[in-house]
Amino acid sequence: MIELKTPSEVAAMKTAGRFVGSILQELKETTKVGTNLLEIDDLVRRRIEGRKGAESCYVNYAPDFGTGPFKHYICTSVNDAVLHGVPYDYNLKDGDLVSLDLAVSVDGWCGDSAVSFVVGGDPDPSDLALIACTEEALAAGIAAAQSGNRLGDISAAVGDVAHEHGYTVNMEFGGHGIGHVMHGDPFVPNDGKAHHGYKLRPGLTIAIEPWFMKTTDEIYQDAKDGWTLRSVDGSTGAHSEHTIAITENGPEILTLRK
Repeated sequence: MIELKTPSEVAAMKTAGRFVGSILQELKETTKVGTNLLEIDDLVRRRIEGRKGAESCYVNYAPDFGTGPFKHYICTSVNDAVLHGVPYDYNLKDGDLVSLDLAVSVDGWCGDSAVSFVVGGDPDPSDLALIACTEEALAAGIAAAQSGNRLGDISAAVGDVAHEHGYTVNMEFGGHGIGHVMHGDPFVPNDGKAHHGYKLRPGLTIAIEPWFMKTTDEIYQDAKDGWTLRSVDGSTGAHSEHTIAITENGPEILTLRK
């Protein structure tokens, strides 16, 4: 069921969103060559435990698309991993493309956001282009999230950017409604038909999350951890995400970073 939030509820979600954004900003600034993925997970744990009213949306989360409950505080996807990456004992190497996806509840309201970047001083230009495409697609999707538009306008805007840059789009996972729960209605695909679907109304809160892979749109689930989604051809993936609110004055980003 799609739920619309009151202005005070949107303000409460902004508190959660800014907390998520602050953690991701800290991680982007401090993650470097040699950083261990478990160190990233531990930092997030400490930030959540140090914030009154904050709870992880991931620990013990057990949806039907994973294998058993998730045991960590953040998703860390590296190179050919693009979604749901499980932190493990791995020290990042020069040129690794890292996607960090974080969702936290503060006082019962959720914020969800993701960022991708390359560590080290020798990035592959094609990786930077892929990341930039997800960021451009996210901005286009947010710009289309106007009251009176349709859900398909957001999806079409995201997909159009991907196609313009030569990437194909996987439709299995995408954006979603968010509020008291991390994943709710409506589903927000990363491609679609403009002027179709649910009519956007003030108070609707959704996460928009373009994720693309360099040379494929097909993924498989890593059997070792039962969660991490990887490209079938080994090409890198990137992921950008913000939680937003539809308002009468246009879309408002609730998970802003610096």
